[in-house]
Amino acid sequence: MARRFELLVFDWDGTLLDSAAAIVEAISAACRDLELPPPPTERARHVIGLGLRDALQHALPDLPESRYPQLVDRYRHHYLARDHELQLFAGAAELIAELSAAGHLLAVATGKSRLGLARALQHSGLGPFFHASRCADECFSKPHPQMLEELLDELAVDGERALMIGDTTHDLQMAHNAGVACLAVAYGAHPAAALDAMQPLARVHHLSELAAWLRTHA
Repeated sequence: MARRFELLVFDWDGTLLDSAAAIVEAISAACRDLELPPPPTERARHVIGLGLRDALQHALPDLPESRYPQLVDRYRHHYLARDHELQLFAGAAELIAELSAAGHLLAVATGKSRLGLARALQHSGLGPFFHASRCADECFSKPHPQMLEELLDELAVDGERALMIGDTTHDLQMAHNAGVACLAVAYGAHPAAALDAMQPLARVHHLSELAAWLRTHA
């Protein structure tokens, strides 16, 4: 049976890497360093997937502009102190290898910086499987469609032949903005109800369910 989607674009944090809790804790620790009240967990989880500066501005909207560089610095300190401990969701590496072997083009669209994604790809061993990637420090932050538009152009794939897979409404809105189909994973940062409101093709709750859906529908 012919593949429906030639290109599969994955978000990273909360979709392939089990990092949502670590991101929330790094935001809270950065706030404590600067003697700021940490945002509620729900608010901190909501900003996951955005570029770092945008994420922190959404998490602490009342912070004076002059203090965001300090907050970014302290966030990076705390996140990088433990990012080497973070693991892919069980089965993620096997799924990416399977999809690659099946002939799909694979890409990453992430709120990470280029340096952060490079570290993550090296640590996970998944770098060789991905044909292209876009990061928040070289494109507009999600949900702007630039990341997907550039990936489509680079890999010469029409939008209707691409699928965006992510755990946040930012991922799904980016896909809509780019005219690309999307699939929601509800084991990451955003709750199922918020994901459903974005009308993805489907919502899955476990990596194994994601794998089964892709084998059947992608």
